[in-house]
Amino acid sequence: MSLKKVLFFIMMIAFLVSGNAFSEEGMWQLDRLDGDLLKEMQNLGLKLSGDQIYEPGGKGIAYAIVDLGGGTGSFVSDKGLILTNHHVAFTALQRTSSVESNFIEEGFYAESYDKEIQAPGYEASILISIDDVTDKVLDAAEGLESAERYEAIEDVIKEIVKKEEEGRDVKCRVSGFFGGMKYKLFTYFTMKDVRIVYAPPKSIGNYGGDIDNWMWPRHTGDFSFFRAYVAPDGSSAEYSEDNVPFEPEIHLAMSTKGIEEDDFTMIIGFPGRTMRYRTSHSIRYSQDWMYPLRIRVFGEMIDLFQREAEKNPAVAIKVASFDQMLNNAMKNYQGMLEGFKKAKLLEKKIEEEKQFAEWLSDNDKMHKRYGDVLPSIESLYRKQKSYRDKNFVLRFVGFGNQMMRGSGMLVRWSFEKEKEDLERDSGYMERDIPRLKRGLRTIQMSYDESVDREVLRYFLKMSQELPEDQRVEGFDSLLAAAEGSDIDEKIDNAIDDLYAGTSLGTVEERLRLFELPGEKIRESEDTFIKFALTLEKEKRKLRKLDKEFGGTISALRPELIRALRKWKSDELFYPDANSTIRLTYGTVRGYSPEEALHYDYITSLSGVVAKHTGEVPFNCPEKLIEIKRKGGPEKYMDEYLDDIPVDFLSTCDITGGNSGSPILNGRGEVIGAAFDGNYESISADYQFDEDLTRAISVDSRYILFILDEFSGARALLEEMTIH
Repeated sequence: MSLKKVLFFIMMIAFLVSGNAFSEEGMWQLDRLDGDLLKEMQNLGLKLSGDQIYEPGGKGIAYAIVDLGGGTGSFVSDKGLILTNHHVAFTALQRTSSVESNFIEEGFYAESYDKEIQAPGYEASILISIDDVTDKVLDAAEGLESAERYEAIEDVIKEIVKKEEEGRDVKCRVSGFFGGMKYKLFTYFTMKDVRIVYAPPKSIGNYGGDIDNWMWPRHTGDFSFFRAYVAPDGSSAEYSEDNVPFEPEIHLAMSTKGIEEDDFTMIIGFPGRTMRYRTSHSIRYSQDWMYPLRIRVFGEMIDLFQREAEKNPAVAIKVASFDQMLNNAMKNYQGMLEGFKKAKLLEKKIEEEKQFAEWLSDNDKMHKRYGDVLPSIESLYRKQKSYRDKNFVLRFVGFGNQMMRGSGMLVRWSFEKEKEDLERDSGYMERDIPRLKRGLRTIQMSYDESVDREVLRYFLKMSQELPEDQRVEGFDSLLAAAEGSDIDEKIDNAIDDLYAGTSLGTVEERLRLFELPGEKIRESEDTFIKFALTLEKEKRKLRKLDKEFGGTISALRPELIRALRKWKSDELFYPDANSTIRLTYGTVRGYSPEEALHYDYITSLSGVVAKHTGEVPFNCPEKLIEIKRKGGPEKYMDEYLDDIPVDFLSTCDITGGNSGSPILNGRGEVIGAAFDGNYESISADYQFDEDLTRAISVDSRYILFILDEFSGARALLEEMTIH
């Protein structure tokens, strides 16, 4: 740490207890961008004021950031054009592809509005306001424990959301911070009509594939473009030919000025989840059980999908999104485990908690208030062991098996729709009906019966390996009733019976059932509906246990953070990521993962060509090789490289959900799109390391170069503001 930062750090100690500390580490709330934080950012190169970034009800650049539901984008034109990642757009490409028009492999470009195609299942949301609702939420939970506390918090959140959305064309979400210490209401304008505008071919957008995923150096053009549409009157509307491009008040300019090492950078996006205040019990849960299990299961499911994909090109398209998601997650979990062990994170947490307990024991007042926090958290995780295995099987069986997913949704809905709106579980209220119907439609775009059967067979076999005290009654009953001399034959016959007696393989039947009264859905003779009903009994018990865990932990984690703030008054405390909009900042910088090894901060088109083997995933398009041979246009060249830049590193603190976030220079111009972290820093979700944690972004000059020289997408270049 530089002397300047040390002095500044000391000056800010007084602010730490109140949570006003700052650092390049951390994902900062937009409504907490105070003067001291801005001063530090400006010292590093920020040229904007706080109001130019975010002003309540104002016109800061934060209003150009788009939540794509699991990924981020940004408006880069006044006609609703959204820049995001290729891997964020991947599911849309998969759902709209066919053997004849394979947009995954070939890419896609709409030269005019009328040629843009719907991105099924996608929505685009922009921030309207942020309001603190902590008192309302915590007052409702006062004095309550366990599941009652969870339900009280859920109930008041539903009331807040319903009241705020009533009569308005908005979507609201209440999110907790610091484990439930604070609660904020986020109001968004959501565009339900999102269309694909441009995606490079896979040989550019996913160059290097799973081999290069999470690795540096990278040479992938991980970018794509959507467009958001609204009704002619400007209101949110489902897909319609009558809709018109949304015209945002704020859009970002694309920069061709380039970057240099130590340049200021910032990223604004929707990071999904970090766990930096978790205890040793949470880390042990992940390290010893959750990540190893998911690595094994996801690896076996990948093999399953790939075997089926090899049989038929149409099936390969159907399973492409699953294959991509599972590969990405599996490598992430592998990196997590490696990072845990390399950093000895569990051992460090145990030692830290030992020291914390000693500090508490030296202070009667502190011990009286906080002495039971860690033992209570340990007790919760011990109880979770008694049901976690069957919970895993029941949750993941619906991930790759579309009939289980659809029937489970319909059965759950059949019970929820019979309740008053505010009494329903979150996700099944009146406001959620369009989303639920969309889910029932998009099932079709990933459904293949042969694949579905294999996934169900996999999980039925897995269910038979569960401990005796965690058996799933619904699975055991299904197999007990099936004919067969051994378990494999019983499984095969049970699956045959299920698929012979179902009509859920069509969109029309799923939507027809959805509209029926709850009792009529449950009376259906469809075999999958009947099977889902037997599983719903178990799921209901597990949901109750999850609520007990959630309600108790929501009271304990804030207490732990309060105690840690008192104990470690000289350390940074910022809220973990929770899928709400955040700002992170840093500088352009390489890193050294080990002794005598240093990685530069930027890669080039020469590197792309050097990796070319002609075989997937290093199959650089011949056209791109030819463009490189002739030399790229000067306007896209990087002076340091004397070449076309491709990807670069920064010290910005990001995680999943930030994919597609714009990375900006000090003037708020787009210098790229963030798409990944380096392998050495995957475990930064739990512990940030300033020497190793890096964000990987595709350079805006490479984006513009590919649009211009490779794809000839002149209309998009003319539409954007380019500096």
